[in-house]
Order: sequence, then structure tokens, then C-alpha cells
Amino acid sequence: MPQPRNTPRLCFIGFGEAGQAIASGLRDSGIETIAAWDILFPKAQGEPLRHAGSGMGARLADSAADAARGADIIVSAVTAASSLDAAKSVEPHLTGKPYFLDINSVSPGRKKKTEKLLGTKARYVDVAILAPIHPKRHQTPVLLAGPHAATVMPLLIDELEMRGAIAGEETGAAAGLKMIRSVMIKGIEALTLECFLAARRAGIVDEVAMSLKNNYPTLDWNKVMEYNIERMASHGIRRADEMDQVAETLRELGLDPLMAVATSARQREMGKAGKQPAVRETLNKDRLAMLDSISNAIERK
Repeated sequence: MPQPRNTPRLCFIGFGEAGQAIASGLRDSGIETIAAWDILFPKAQGEPLRHAGSGMGARLADSAADAARGADIIVSAVTAASSLDAAKSVEPHLTGKPYFLDINSVSPGRKKKTEKLLGTKARYVDVAILAPIHPKRHQTPVLLAGPHAATVMPLLIDELEMRGAIAGEETGAAAGLKMIRSVMIKGIEALTLECFLAARRAGIVDEVAMSLKNNYPTLDWNKVMEYNIERMASHGIRRADEMDQVAETLRELGLDPLMAVATSARQREMGKAGKQPAVRETLNKDRLAMLDSISNAIERK
């Protein structure tokens, strides 16, 4: 068993999947002092979040201010739409210039606004998570950027046993890479769904999968389809919010985000369908039944 360590003291603002995964990994590695706050904590739907925090031994705070009190590192892990509000909730209460790790999937412009909002009260770090948060949790590869990235990196690696690299000294460099790659990653997911839903309705799923293999011989398209669609069903709404930020990133670069906007719509549609029990019970089972349940769910919307 690793020996408990009392420092650094961490605070999580936002305690959904990413926050819980990182916090639980850090607790298992021996980090002792972790506080958590989520705006859902006082509400009935926050019970699973509170239960997760209690189960790992995190201190459940009464507010963002309470969570941030005395923290050496603040991890902002909220929804894309709430990233600026999360910083506003702690800014008046910051002391000691803690590191503020903004792991939210937002545009470079949004990250720069957040940095400006915090000013000299915190050492802001632009952080991008570049892989699924499970199973590696706190050791999922991250990319850091900003003037404090090089300073915090040894702390993250040596004390927190995290894994990462530095994108550059300019805030937004890490976010930009993540946003731009999401055009492809989440766009392929959306195209996969659209392609195979059409194939199912036409009765040619196997034929389309085999035809695609002619162009991409290293890919098993049945497995690609199952994986991509499951990800959309489980996380489509959150991924749609991220794609809205991808679209904003492209606008910041002077590009019309035609594909990003369409991807957001398809991801959101699938995320809503994925909440239906008839869809969830077919995921990772029979691929034809999965496509049928999704097709029916979309027709009923």
C-alpha cells in the first residue's frame, strides 16, 4: 500500500465522471487531502456524486468557496457551458495563489477568458485530456499549456503520479489541439452512426462493413461501429457540448464549422436516444438489434 501524503491539497470543482475518476485515482495513489464540490450536491440528482465522493474518502464541501479553501491545486472539471462560472465561483475566495487546472473541453478563447478572470489570484493552467478517462484515471495522458505549465508539471508527475506533456507557454495551446482533433474523432463517430443506420434500413450492414474494409484494411468496421455508437449513446450530450466549443474554436480561427455543427447535432441526438432503456439494453450486444433500437428511438423523437 502506498504511504498517505498530506500535500498537495486538492480541490475538485465539478465531480462528474472526469472529476471522480481523477480523484479516485489520486486517493488510491496515496493523496490524502481532496475536497469536492458540484452544483448538484444539494439536489436529489447529486446523490450518486456525493456517494462516490464519500466512498473514496473525499471531503464533500458545502460550496465552491468551502472546497477551494486552503487548496494547493484546484481542478475545474465541469460541463463546457459552465467552465467560466466555475472559475467565478471560486475567484473571490482564492488565497495563496493555487494552481488552477482547467481540464474542461472548451475553446482556446474560453480558456484565455478564464485565465483573465482569475488574474493573479491563481496560477492558471490550460489542461487537455487526450484519451478516455478510464481505465487510467489520474494517469490518463494530459497536455498542459500556459505560463505556469512548466512549473506545475514536476508536481503533477512526481507527487501526483500523473502523465503529461507541455504544449507551449501560451494559454490555449493545449485546448486548441484537443478541439481541433475532436473535429476528426467525434466527427468519425457521428459519420459511423449515420452510415450504419442507413445501412441497417437498407439491409446491407455486412456489405457496407466489408466495403469499408477495402479502403481501411486494418479496421474491423463492425467493432468500430459498436465502439463509436456506444460512446455516443453514453456520452453524446456531453460530446455535443464539446463540439459546440470545437465550432467556436474554428470560428476563432476564421473557419466556418460546417462539419463540427453537424457533428454536434448528431451527437446530441444520439445522446438523448442513449438514455432510453430500449437502446441501453442493446448496447454491446447484438449490433443489428442496437441499430434497430436506435433507429426506432430517433423516429419517435
